Amino acid sequence: MRVLLIHSDYLKYKTKNKTPIAEEITIDKEEGEFNEALVVFLAVEKEDEKHPAGVVNNLINEIKTATDQVNPERIVIYPYAHLSSSLSSPKIAIEILKMAENELAARGMEVSRVPFGWYKSFEISCKGHPLSELSRSIDAVDITADGIGEEEKNPSKFYILNDGELTDADNYRYEKKSDLEKLAKYELGTGKSKDGEPPHVKLMKEKELADYESAADVGHLKWYPKGRLIRDLLADYVYDLVVERGAMPIETPVMYDLDNKAISEHAEKFGERQYKIHTKKELMLRFACCFGAFRVLADSFLTWKNLPAKVYELSTYSFRFEKRGEVVGLKRLRGFTMPDMHSFCANIDQSLLEFSNQVEMCFQTGHDFDVNYEVIFRATEDFYAENKQWMFDTAKKINKPVILEILPERKHYWVCKMDFAAMDFLGRPIENPTVQIDVESGKRFGITYINPDEKEEYPIILHCSPTGSIERVICSLLEKTAIEINEKSPMLPVWLSPTQIRVIPIGENHIEYANEIADEIAFNNIRVDVDDRDERVGKKIRNAATDWVPYTIVVGDKEIETNILNVTIRETKEKKDMELDEIVYQVLSKSMEKPFKKLPLPRNLSERINFQ
Repeated sequence: MRVLLIHSDYLKYKTKNKTPIAEEITIDKEEGEFNEALVVFLAVEKEDEKHPAGVVNNLINEIKTATDQVNPERIVIYPYAHLSSSLSSPKIAIEILKMAENELAARGMEVSRVPFGWYKSFEISCKGHPLSELSRSIDAVDITADGIGEEEKNPSKFYILNDGELTDADNYRYEKKSDLEKLAKYELGTGKSKDGEPPHVKLMKEKELADYESAADVGHLKWYPKGRLIRDLLADYVYDLVVERGAMPIETPVMYDLDNKAISEHAEKFGERQYKIHTKKELMLRFACCFGAFRVLADSFLTWKNLPAKVYELSTYSFRFEKRGEVVGLKRLRGFTMPDMHSFCANIDQSLLEFSNQVEMCFQTGHDFDVNYEVIFRATEDFYAENKQWMFDTAKKINKPVILEILPERKHYWVCKMDFAAMDFLGRPIENPTVQIDVESGKRFGITYINPDEKEEYPIILHCSPTGSIERVICSLLEKTAIEINEKSPMLPVWLSPTQIRVIPIGENHIEYANEIADEIAFNNIRVDVDDRDERVGKKIRNAATDWVPYTIVVGDKEIETNILNVTIRETKEKKDMELDEIVYQVLSKSMEKPFKKLPLPRNLSERINFQ
């Protein structure tokens, strides 16, 4: 991209004639006048088509630098093809121009965009100071999830670690079509995935869990009662998980002042993904619970006897300013719910022991959700050299091969981390749990403890999200049903199913008995509903299947006489005659030691709202 920045007293333009590639415009865009503006003349080039998000990111950085220097009242984006002889396609150019306009507006800047593809007359008055005219050439750089744009001079090395043996990831003999191979190739940049929308986006709407909210910023969802129930059950599940392991729940603010040096330095690790609010102060919406946890512990008196000290918060919400084109469904959001535990350890030995314990906890969540996690174990070269045997021993806890990434040097606050990922239907990873060893933040945030020699030391901090974001857990569950659609009936785990048992009366004269059964079932802390609608039984049974109800009971005259119930079990596709106590026992055994919440909808389906 070629850019010419002019700090102007004013810019006036007027459209004259339309070219074949012109975008459609409204009457108010046919001409314009802007005072005290930074005018950004730019030409989108062929090379920019490779990584539109990257070039927009770097353009925004250049504009931000210029605005900090000259302090204009507004920004005007002016497409100007004459700056380059190697232009991109009109379609891509318009997309990039719109992305730049939206990103600037999202950062609280007043921005206007002059129409693309029109012959225009214009008049501009340049202020004439030393910074009033700047030209730039902006590269089309790929922006990764960590916000790192430049190609690494010393790239990471990737291996497969299996039972104490290392094999280069490129040369490892993977099982055919394994998730491990898909994840490894994704990390190496050699994998191929399917195109299209992930299936969970359609499913979250069809099952009335969640949907996009058009009146909000992109990447924010509205949740319906069923989805809210699942989120709350998962939140309770993580709460119990961490509190049983000694974590202390806290709650902290969702926004922080970037004038605070420690917060600003830590926030820079997230680059352009910082979600900022501009008032009299420059505030940042938290991307996790780190700031709050660190400040709570910095204000506390700690001794070595208190360590490891663990605090936990469920961030409703965390915020990351993901690229507009990357936001999708439950997988990548700008506002999400993140379970976040921080463990403050006295030294590296204590942190390694705690890390190993938390790896077991994270891996357990995959078992509890019946979701397959593949694992990436990451460490700097120095850390690996000093702790190789510990890493090998920790990897054995996974009981299967893991990907090992060795970084040549430390770029982040962590020296070692383990990431757990499920694979979606398209063959892309859904990042779920993580455990990280942070060697920077103790000192940065002024967190200290008194050691046995009565001297102050900075703790080592573990960051752990036992499940990853709640939204991504649900994403993983829905994607799994799409992957397994030809092998088994799609369903959620019984303890997470909004309706665990549905009772279907054959006729109107069976509704009273159906509700008596439902009363007994509900008494045992099982979510049950009754399909009392005036529909044929076959249609009601099909609707129960569409709703993924794990157990469906059909009642008629025979059931009233014998109290033996006709039950369809979704998981096994069995139809069985069972006594009520037997059904209750089976459901409770599937939900054993898991959280429970009552049905958040009217029991009778005839009384329910259709949210779609």
